[in-house]
Amino acid sequence: MPSPFLGMDPYIEDPEVWSDFHGGLAAEIRQALNQSLRPRYVARMTPYVTYESLEITRPVGIRPDAGVWQPQPPASGETGEAVATLPAPAESRIPQDIPLRLYTVEIHATETLELVTAIEILSPANKKRGAQAFDDYLRKRRDLFRSSAHVIEIDLVRMGERPPLADPVPPAPYYVTLSRAQRRPHVEVWPIQLWDKLPVAPVPLREPDPDAALDLGAMVAAVYEHGGYDMLIDYTRQPPAPKLSDAEAEWLDKHLRAQQRR
Repeated sequence: MPSPFLGMDPYIEDPEVWSDFHGGLAAEIRQALNQSLRPRYVARMTPYVTYESLEITRPVGIRPDAGVWQPQPPASGETGEAVATLPAPAESRIPQDIPLRLYTVEIHATETLELVTAIEILSPANKKRGAQAFDDYLRKRRDLFRSSAHVIEIDLVRMGERPPLADPVPPAPYYVTLSRAQRRPHVEVWPIQLWDKLPVAPVPLREPDPDAALDLGAMVAAVYEHGGYDMLIDYTRQPPAPKLSDAEAEWLDKHLRAQQRR
C-alpha cells in the first residue's frame, strides 16, 4: 500500500521503522543510479559502523530493604572472629554503546574506482550531540569536504542538530545539501517542508559529464511499499518527536483526514 504522503512521512522516524528505512533508501538510490550511470560510473553501498548509546527509559529498581552493613560481635560463649554478612545489593545498570551500521552511497569512476560523489543519508544518531555517532559523522564530513569528491547530504530526520552551515538557510524539517567540489565552500541547499514533494536532486559527476538526476520522492515511495510500512505505522497517533509546529500539526491533521475519506 502506498504512503499517504507525497513527500517525506514523519512517522518513519519511529525507531521501529527508521533503521530499516535507512538501509532501504541507500539500496534504492544505488539501484537507480546504477541503471543510469553505467558504464562510466558505478554506485556502491558502503557500510560504516559507529556506536549509539542505549538510553535507559525505565527506572531501575532499587531494593529498599538494603540496610547499612555493621559487623556484629560473636554471640556469648562463641570463640573466633565474627563472620560479616553483606546485605542485599542495590541494582543499577551501566550505559551501553550498541554498534550501529549506517550506509553511504558512493559513486566511483569505473576505470580507476576514484570516489566521485558521496551521498550521505543522515540518521537520528548522526544528529544527537554528545553521541559518538555525531562526532564520527562530523569527522567524516570534514574529511570529505577536504577531498576532491562531491558531497550530497540527505536529511530526512526532523530531530536533532543539523550538520553546521556557515550561513543561515530557510527553516524546514528536511533538507538536501549539495557541495560541489569545485565550488566549496559554497553549497546548494533545498529546504523541504512537510507538505512539499521531495525534490529531484542533481548528482554531480566528473567534468564534462552532466549531472545525473535522483528522484528522492520515487525512492522514498519505493522503500515505503517494499518495507510494508503501512502495516507498522499507526496514523491515529501523533508522529514521533520533535513536536510539530502549529502550522505543521494543522496541515497533518487535515491531510490524514482527507486520506481517510478516500
